[in-house]
Amino acid sequence: MENLASTQSDRALPAPSAVLELLKPITWFAPMWAFGCGVVSSGVSVLAHLDLLLLGIALSGPLVCGTSQAVNDWYDRHVDALNEPNRPIPSGRIPGRWGLYIGIIWSGVSLLVASALGAAVFWAAIFGLAAAWAYSAPPLRLKQNGWWGNAAVGLCYEGLPWFTGAAALQGGVPSTPILLLALLYSIGAHGIMTLNDFKSVEGDTQMGVASLPVQLGVDRAARFACFVMALPQLVVIALLVMWDRPFHAFGVIGLLLVQFGLMRRLLRDPKGQAAFYNATGTTLYVSGMLVSAFAVRTLTGG
Repeated sequence: MENLASTQSDRALPAPSAVLELLKPITWFAPMWAFGCGVVSSGVSVLAHLDLLLLGIALSGPLVCGTSQAVNDWYDRHVDALNEPNRPIPSGRIPGRWGLYIGIIWSGVSLLVASALGAAVFWAAIFGLAAAWAYSAPPLRLKQNGWWGNAAVGLCYEGLPWFTGAAALQGGVPSTPILLLALLYSIGAHGIMTLNDFKSVEGDTQMGVASLPVQLGVDRAARFACFVMALPQLVVIALLVMWDRPFHAFGVIGLLLVQFGLMRRLLRDPKGQAAFYNATGTTLYVSGMLVSAFAVRTLTGG
């Protein structure tokens, strides 16, 4: 009877509004911003490649990031049924196994779009989609451990879209300066992901999710997150100086100094101030990404 009910539910198509909610547009900003940084760092004229720009924005945000959200909600549907029953899948607005089907279909569409942007972007999309499924789906389910899960999210939200933006416009694997910046800001994003886990420490403890606040304790996790966010930016500053980009280096220094002030406030009450820091310090962090992207334009694009 249960299989019959599931089959009948599969025949009922979900409403477009429910699908859009499942794909969580609010989460698309981070990878789309990183993609934009990649485009800027490429040094290639955007006006001459508007088609690539639009395809890349769709790939990094609605498609690959949207896929990750659908997959995550599908494999979390039993927990969400208890904690957030109004979400599209547990509420029944995404009926039957449509949550899974959407993840599969969106993966296919992502690869189709990526193939139009060149081999480097196509392989990057394969990596990003594999990480998205590994993050949520058994047996790996990387989200169960903060070390691996946060690393996967940081890489796929910052480094991979940056790589994609540059590769799409340059038509191949980007230059070393671009790869270094994308990697460094991905490492720093690990700390941002750690701060996101502060809001669910009690629930993670009950569910056996080994987030870093659960493993290290809130205070130690906050100090670690600040260290992980700050260190890559210090390396970026050193690289900008080495690349003879002093004004851009001073710009990143200024943004980092303000972050240090906000970090002091965060460390006084990590749990209470995590949301505030994510709204302020993270904005400064991603602003530094764009400053750094402008710094290497003439190193990479001619």
